[in-house]
Amino acid sequence: PEHLYLILWKAFYAVEAHDRRSIRSLGFASDSDFAVLEALYSKGALPVNVLGRKLFLTSGAITTAVDRAQRQGLVRRVADPADRRVARVELTEAGRDKARCALDIHFRNLATALAGLDPAEQRQLAELLRKLGKHAADTAGSELVPARSR
Repeated sequence: PEHLYLILWKAFYAVEAHDRRSIRSLGFASDSDFAVLEALYSKGALPVNVLGRKLFLTSGAITTAVDRAQRQGLVRRVADPADRRVARVELTEAGRDKARCALDIHFRNLATALAGLDPAEQRQLAELLRKLGKHAADTAGSELVPARSR
């Protein structure tokens, strides 16, 4: 298992490095700035706290990222019609345009990183990673092997 984990870890970091270079080349100061636009573009308007959970960001980090995007005119906060205490974040027209353009380029950049596998291999890898991820999540609460006492 340790060899497989090491291979998975190295592959993840190599692809992630490619991903980060792509995001920086698009003019985003941080991954979270890009992630906010991508999430809102694909999911639509979301409450700030839901957006933060989807992006694995703390409440402070998501507020900072949304504030930056709002100052740039890319998003706006609107009251949720079902609960006016909740602020939803939505893309502005400029935000939609920037997200559409950035995602098109970014996905082409990622395709370059993933081109080491042909389409059938990419589908197979996706299936295997879903299976692995589900199993790891399902067993996350299971008992661990105890550390040996010295």
